[in-house]
Amino acid sequence: MVSDRVGDFIIRLKNAGAIGKTSVAVPYSKHVEEIAKKLQALGFVKSVEASKNPYEFEVTLAYDERGRSKIRGVKRISKPGRRLYTPSTKAHNVKNGAGSRILSTNRGVLTDAEARKVRAGGEDLFEIW
Repeated sequence: MVSDRVGDFIIRLKNAGAIGKTSVAVPYSKHVEEIAKKLQALGFVKSVEASKNPYEFEVTLAYDERGRSKIRGVKRISKPGRRLYTPSTKAHNVKNGAGSRILSTNRGVLTDAEARKVRAGGEDLFEIW
């Protein structure tokens, strides 16, 4: 059993992209599925779809024209042992706009730019670039 579903999810994506896999099976969680859909909207993931197994869903990774994964790196910020929260004014750009910071707010999962726009702070989940 995994105690950190979000951390497990982002590391699975990073490792699958590093070895060139096209898709990854991820244990189902509504919160993790919402994060995956946000990553799809950002272009890091090609598609998110239901799997044959009701306890999993499939995430298809996005690759650039050279065949490299669009996910170059991830950094987990808030962890199960230490939750970190960020106000909307402190949600800054990642890698000069090349990456994104994902926050879990009372308005759902938002990127750093969306959080600043709607002035919503929340738990600072991770950075991805």
